[in-house]
Amino acid sequence: MPTISANGINFNYQIDGPEGAPWITFSNSLATNLTMWDEQTALLSNDWRILRYDQRGHGGTDATTPPYTFDLLVQDLVALWDALGVKRSVLCGLSMGGTTGLGVAIDHDDRLAAYIGCDLPHHSPEEFVNAWNQRQAMAKENGMEGMAEPTTTRWFTEEFRTDPANKAAMDKMLGMISSTKLDGFLGCSGALQTIDYHGRLDRIKVPTLFISGAEDSAAGPELMAPLLDMVAGTEMHVVPNAGHIANIENSADFNAALTGFLNSL
Repeated sequence: MPTISANGINFNYQIDGPEGAPWITFSNSLATNLTMWDEQTALLSNDWRILRYDQRGHGGTDATTPPYTFDLLVQDLVALWDALGVKRSVLCGLSMGGTTGLGVAIDHDDRLAAYIGCDLPHHSPEEFVNAWNQRQAMAKENGMEGMAEPTTTRWFTEEFRTDPANKAAMDKMLGMISSTKLDGFLGCSGALQTIDYHGRLDRIKVPTLFISGAEDSAAGPELMAPLLDMVAGTEMHVVPNAGHIANIENSADFNAALTGFLNSL
């Protein structure tokens, strides 16, 4: 995959779909990489110009020494768009990628055609911060390989994880987590501990859809519901039989919601 310099680091990215088609950008979650969007890329590649990229410290993108902030991760994406000549794009992000999208929608809405935020945290309550303190300590002690199994246990329902039919998907997820750079994990999880978009979410004016896995314990429908009051004119689609990585666990339902929204633009 190609790399390009933007905002002081080299980004790993991939572009698919026909030249001249409208842009859609996919932003990955913590401890994954751009391949988490493989199914959505295959689905949309006839009609959309698709940009996927690895967030700072993830996949093939450079890691810098923590701390990171969401302001930095937002600047990363805008700089990447500038470097690639992307003037305006739909943005779809999951978890950390979705929170990055909140910042773009608030401060750079002139670059957005629409925003799709999936399974995302929008603030950092004390118990959330404490949980990340524990995970950061575990990562420092055990390395990212030691984080793979407990992370997938949180992200996916037991039914999905233990079904032999899903072994390839689970092996892919375990590989993504294990190969994430430690500084990237520590930096981006630190950013998740300092989300400060409350009070500014009403500035989001672009067409917006929120998506949440029904069984997501990290950013499920109840935790994301306040966004519907803070972002005018939006709605939330709940993906049944799916945990945190809803686009993989129930891709058929996720993809139907995604394409339905895109077709409405």
